[in-house]
Amino acid sequence: MRHPIFLTLCAAAVVLSACDRSGDAQVEQALKDLNVVDETNLNDVMLTVGDPDEAVNYFANASNNDPGRIDLQRGLATSLVRARRTTEAVAAWQTVISHPESNNEDRVELADAYIRGNLWDDAAATLNTIPPTFETFERYRLEAMVADSRQQWDKADSFYETAVGLTTRPAPVYNNWGFSKLTRGDYPAAERLFADALRFNPGMFTAKNNLVLARGAQRNYAIPVVTMTQVERAQLLHTMALTAIKQNDVTIGKSLLNDAINTHPQYFEAAVRALEALENNVVN
Repeated sequence: MRHPIFLTLCAAAVVLSACDRSGDAQVEQALKDLNVVDETNLNDVMLTVGDPDEAVNYFANASNNDPGRIDLQRGLATSLVRARRTTEAVAAWQTVISHPESNNEDRVELADAYIRGNLWDDAAATLNTIPPTFETFERYRLEAMVADSRQQWDKADSFYETAVGLTTRPAPVYNNWGFSKLTRGDYPAAERLFADALRFNPGMFTAKNNLVLARGAQRNYAIPVVTMTQVERAQLLHTMALTAIKQNDVTIGKSLLNDAINTHPQYFEAAVRALEALENNVVN
């Protein structure tokens, strides 16, 4: 004969046991989810503000512990680029590309790593594997640089123009485009593009220096009216002086070197040495 009370207790025990197991599973899942969130935050920190070499060690260890995860492989490759370890970065991005979950953005990153390693043909070949429908700023920026390296000027101009339209921060693109024009000898166009770069980023010293080079190449030795510190002004005067001297405008160059020395708030060794060398050469 079955005892109803015993069966009820047994049923209750089974329910409680199932609840306990369910509760444990929920706790474990919650902890797992929390760990994933914490890890994601740490990954983001390592990719942005962390020391590049520390980030490389972090992602290398994480990838070794979980070799199938493409996000960790990407983190390692990105960190190697940040650490300027180009050869290793290329190999790391090649590993990412071989992963079944890789995408076109990964291919763009591989092309970037190739360019950093001066492997222009490999970069071009990688970009050619990306369908034309994949239109991103970074893709067209790299396409422009590759076209520049091959002196395909029309293609370079087209890619630079497209890249500029795909970003809210076009200053570096304008600067690269201007330098391209500078190397071609199109100094007025270069000057305009460097001015465009400074319009979007007034503090970009590279563009200021390039602007001085473009103006100097046209024998316009007046320092452009741009935002600059006293030290920057001295450095730009020095650049302009060297440009003048290379074009045999020696008297103007000497005057600009003196201005650079007098403008710099400290001892401007490079300008002093250039002036001394110039005067010694004139005397001899």
